[in-house]
Amino acid sequence: MPIYEYTCQDCNTRFEILRPMHEADAPLTCTQCQGHHLKRNLSLFNASSAGRIIAGGGQCSTCSGGSCSTCGSH
Repeated sequence: MPIYEYTCQDCNTRFEILRPMHEADAPLTCTQCQGHHLKRNLSLFNASSAGRIIAGGGQCSTCSGGSCSTCGSH
């Protein structure tokens, strides 16, 4: 079951919820203000095995090293 990230448009609270994929856009209540104006955020991930990136990743846009493991900033 994936973890989805949401931002409340009323109070700017960001939070994560573990829920089934078919409920990703189902109505939800803010954990802080109980508001109903939520926006699902784009979530990025990185999976690695034996030091190799196997999913996600990509190049770091903040340095010329090409990956965050090169510069260590992220």
